[in-house]
Amino acid sequence: MPELRRVAVNGVELNVALDGAGPAVLLLHGFPHTWELWRQIMAGLADRYTVIAPDLRGFGASSRAASGYDAGTLADDAAALLAELGVSGAAVIAIDAGTPPAFLLAMRRPDLVRQLVVMESLLGRLPGAEDFLAAGAPWWFGFHAVPGLAEHVLSGNEARYIAWFLTAGTLGEGATPRIRDAFVRAFTGREALRCAFSYYRALPESAAQIEQAVADGRLTVPTMAVGAHPVGAALENQLRPITDDLTGRRIEDCGHIIPLHRPRALLDLLRPFLAG
Repeated sequence: MPELRRVAVNGVELNVALDGAGPAVLLLHGFPHTWELWRQIMAGLADRYTVIAPDLRGFGASSRAASGYDAGTLADDAAALLAELGVSGAAVIAIDAGTPPAFLLAMRRPDLVRQLVVMESLLGRLPGAEDFLAAGAPWWFGFHAVPGLAEHVLSGNEARYIAWFLTAGTLGEGATPRIRDAFVRAFTGREALRCAFSYYRALPESAAQIEQAVADGRLTVPTMAVGAHPVGAALENQLRPITDDLTGRRIEDCGHIIPLHRPRALLDLLRPFLAG
């Protein structure tokens, strides 16, 4: 069982799950997740690695911060967490909203990121995602982005809303009652929802940070982009022109929330990549 620890970093307290022993692997979740997204992945890696899975700022049992939901601040949170844990380098694995901060961490601190794995997300306005965005961004991006609206509308209806994302994101498979209940608890109440939707409200700032990082240099750490449904190859296409060492992989018949829907297939990709 993972150990849970509270770690003070960058002006907030993060709730962090730790397991295993060996080289460090940092896991960054997205929406509507907590560290528990990674339970099966942690179990599959803990025999060889020290696995570190925080609740991101504002999510789960971490501090409900008033601000700091842009990708750059989240990357600073991750760097500070590794420093507080005495980790000088880690492989970083991220999905969804965790991907932009993981990318910025690797761009800004290549000395700290041994390898990078990113999944089912886009990197701001970088070229390569035009086909995916041909019909526009997913509907909830606009809904979540309006300050105060989504938390007002959804208060009291969190369970049904979160269940929709879990069902869609696993194509109806993989989200056990334990996971569903944990995620619903984490996103119940207007303050919890405000923090979650603050990620979407910071997307323009995060996009500008990503563009500046790309203008300043290339992604030099070994990187793997993993696609499923619906993002597919869009993230790989964004990374290809700016990355020195990129591996692209696709998991077929898999929904957006890969660690829940196809954990064994994901572990089959992670183990050789991390070992390399």
